[in-house]
Amino acid sequence: MYNEFIFKPLYNGLVGILDFVPGIDVGVAVVIFTVIIRLILFPLYKHSLLAQVRMKEVEPELNKIKAKFADNRQAQGVEIMKFYKENNIHPFRSLMLPIIQLPVLLGIISVFYKIIPAVQPDLLYSFIHVPAIKPTFLGFDLTTRSLILSLLTGIIQFFQLHFSILSRQQRAAAADKALTTDKNANKTPNMADTMSSMNTQMQYMIPLLAFASTYWFIPWKFPQAAAIVALYWSTSTLFTLGQELYIRKKFLKK
Repeated sequence: MYNEFIFKPLYNGLVGILDFVPGIDVGVAVVIFTVIIRLILFPLYKHSLLAQVRMKEVEPELNKIKAKFADNRQAQGVEIMKFYKENNIHPFRSLMLPIIQLPVLLGIISVFYKIIPAVQPDLLYSFIHVPAIKPTFLGFDLTTRSLILSLLTGIIQFFQLHFSILSRQQRAAAADKALTTDKNANKTPNMADTMSSMNTQMQYMIPLLAFASTYWFIPWKFPQAAAIVALYWSTSTLFTLGQELYIRKKFLKK
C-alpha cells in the first residue's frame, strides 16, 4: 500500500518533471516538485496552523478550567470539550498535517535515494519516459553531501521559526505578561514560563538539527540523497515562510 499510494506517485511525479520539462537538472526538478507538494498540502497546513493559533489564544481560559477542576480529571475533560464546542475550536486539526506529512516525507527521501544515479524504468508509469539525469543544482553536486546546502538549510530554518506566526504570537504574549507583572514582585517559575523557555530553545535547536541531519545523519544512512534532502528542506522551509506570510495577511488581520 505504501509503495503503490505514496512512493510510486512521488517517484513518478519527480521523474515526470524531468521528463516533461526539457533541459533541467535534478536540483531544479526537486524545487518544482517541492512547491507542487506544498501547494497540495496547503489546505491542511492552513487549517492546522489556524487551529494552533486559536488554541494559543484561548490558553488562559483553558488554564482556568484546568485549575478549577484540578482534583477531578473527568469533570475537567468534560468542561474542556464543552469549551471547545462553544468556541468552535477543533484541537485535533493541528495533528492532521504531521500525521499525513510523515509518510510523505519518508516517501520523498526514498524517492531522492532511488533517482540517483539513474532512473529505474520498472517503477515508472507507462506515460512517463526515462529522462536524462543531471544530478546538479547551480553547480552543486547532489550525489554527495554539501556543507553549503546544509548550512543554508539551518539558516533558513532559523529565520522561518523566528518569523513564524506561533513564535510571534508567543513573544507578544510574553511581552503582555511582562507589562502586567509587578517588577518588584517575587515570581516563581510556572508552566507557561517553562514552555516559553523551551520554545525559545527549540528555535535554536531545530536549525542545528536541520544542519546535522543533512550533513551527518542522512548521509550516514542515505549518502546519495543527502544534498537533495538539504535542497528539499530549504525549499520547503522557504515555502512555509511564504505560506505563513500569506495566512497572516489573509486570515489573521489583527
